[in-house]
Amino acid sequence: MHTIQIGERWSLNSEHTIKWDIKPDNRLPHHDHIEMSGKRISMIVHYGIDHQGELVLKRGIIWPMLRTIPNDTHASLIQEYGAEIIPEFTINGERVQSEKPYEVTFNGMLAIKSRTDNNLRIEHVLFPTTDYSAAMEKYTVVNESEQSMTIEIAPLTNTITRRGVYGIYVLDVSHDAPSKVTLQPAEKLSFYLTISGRKLLESVPVCSGEEEEAKRAAFVSRIRSSLQLETPDPVLNQMFDFAKLRASESIFATKGGLMHGPGGGNYYAAIWANDQAEYVGPFFPYLGDSAAIEASLNCYRLYRAFMGPDYSPIPSSIIAEGVDIWEGAGDRGDAAMYAYGASLFTLAQGDSSIAQELWPAIQWCLEYCKRKLTTDGVVASDSDELEGRFPTGQANLSTSSLYYGALCAASKLARSLSDETIEEQYSSEAVQLRQAIERYFGATVDGYETYRYYEGNDKLRSWICLPLTMGIMDRQEGTVNALYSPNLWTIDGLATQSGDKTFWDRSTLYGFQATFMAGEVEQSHQYLKAYSRRRLLGDHVPYAVEAFPEGNQRHLSAESALYCRIFTEGVFGIKPTGLDSFTCAPQLPAEGPTMNLRSIRAFGRNFDLHVSRMDNRLHIQVDVHGAALTYECLPGEKIEVVFPARTLGISTDFHHQRCASIHIIGEASEVPS
Repeated sequence: MHTIQIGERWSLNSEHTIKWDIKPDNRLPHHDHIEMSGKRISMIVHYGIDHQGELVLKRGIIWPMLRTIPNDTHASLIQEYGAEIIPEFTINGERVQSEKPYEVTFNGMLAIKSRTDNNLRIEHVLFPTTDYSAAMEKYTVVNESEQSMTIEIAPLTNTITRRGVYGIYVLDVSHDAPSKVTLQPAEKLSFYLTISGRKLLESVPVCSGEEEEAKRAAFVSRIRSSLQLETPDPVLNQMFDFAKLRASESIFATKGGLMHGPGGGNYYAAIWANDQAEYVGPFFPYLGDSAAIEASLNCYRLYRAFMGPDYSPIPSSIIAEGVDIWEGAGDRGDAAMYAYGASLFTLAQGDSSIAQELWPAIQWCLEYCKRKLTTDGVVASDSDELEGRFPTGQANLSTSSLYYGALCAASKLARSLSDETIEEQYSSEAVQLRQAIERYFGATVDGYETYRYYEGNDKLRSWICLPLTMGIMDRQEGTVNALYSPNLWTIDGLATQSGDKTFWDRSTLYGFQATFMAGEVEQSHQYLKAYSRRRLLGDHVPYAVEAFPEGNQRHLSAESALYCRIFTEGVFGIKPTGLDSFTCAPQLPAEGPTMNLRSIRAFGRNFDLHVSRMDNRLHIQVDVHGAALTYECLPGEKIEVVFPARTLGISTDFHHQRCASIHIIGEASEVPS
């Protein structure tokens, strides 16, 4: 493998927890940061150990709906808090000077355990509230001495006022600790510190620390229980669990409705055609979380207001709780992003009323892309999702690939809506576009038979993975070899361009999906395991990141959805073919005889998908509503699951009906049909 293996800092401590054991760690000092979010708050916690072995703890608290001036993309109110809000402890009259951490864990809440020179153990548990505009920090102090200990805890008064769009904002920090307590040996005391923000004329939020901690734990557990991945590799399973959490927690209750936001300290109360419409929207039907579905629908609905009869470009982003837009990078291929994401979301959601509602918007975007076709038959756009950070030419591979994927998905949606004319039109246009992509972008680059990213491009780019993701396998071998070559592959995944140190995880995550879909199972599996160990157990944990050096590897939310889609669409090969049907082309690695996805909420059902290897054949079982549907195929082939109408009774006849209509669809590549 073209990677450099380094020691892991974290370990899997239990089924749902990772742990950094600090005492044996000889690579100090070390600092990291993690983002956690609730409906009205987000917190980026910077934590670590300094040269003296003492605790470093800073909290960047973001209030997305307390808008600042100017009310632009970055107008969420942000306030940083450091050591000044850590309560002052006095033990038997002696002030506690510092904490020396010995363990950090994460299970959806960040826990830091420290000791002092006074034989006091201090445990911090940091988490966002679920529904309030507040972040919380639970303190537990334990007497580790052999004598009684009188602890005095200083009162905390920390109030800041800021001005913004809605007037004056009041930011308060307080705790509910007693002023004085005596602890016997091994006895402990717990209390909560609350950081809250509100508009001046709003009432002060009253949060119960115990209740909010329980609500956060319940949310984490609920997300964990849906769409459960089971593979022989516990690292992949846990990374998937955390990715579901990060993807689904970053949803904010704005005045424009629930909005999924990327996060990262900059991107809240706003939606983007790539992050929300393209990346995370197609994933949420499989997870089935009601808030996530509502946020995705809100995204697709908000964009409809910009789809006019003159076919001017839709904005890249709708910002400031839905009252403004950003389009500073011109047309990034946003209509292709929307059409691709909305088509997949609609199919997987399996709701005919939603399909009817979003269908005109999908058609508008496809017509827009059609009007942007060049004389070479590919789609022109000003840039791509990187917004000019790297050259894209007049027409780039990303926009045309997304348009192709959108045409394929939309043709299936048209069939579900009984619109045969449009189905045939989109299928025909997809065939023509596929041929144009091969003619215009197909090239030998850096010695690999793959794709140039734009006319004149002579360096490999990470987005050469996109044709494979969309089912175009014309240059499969050369593209896979290029992706995993030293030209592009780094310890952190795909470099954006050969010879450059910049990386954006989004292309790496699409790349994994692409190479699994291309049938490169073993190589993809090994690289995925290495990437996942680095992200889950390395120096910056536990999620996929945005980019580096830009943004210092922020934990943007939609990237975690793309990580999950490696498995749903890549490893398990799920592709919607209708509101009640999907194909499955599983890519089962050799080292594991089985893999499962449990509690899949797509297509209006709740079902399990089991894949196992039996005598060089793949055995596939779908458990739905008490019935077991069984299939067999060879590796590289796909089967189609067609659920009966939901009005039918669920009985033994249901099982026999499906078994009678099993069929295999040959090689696992996308062909409009």
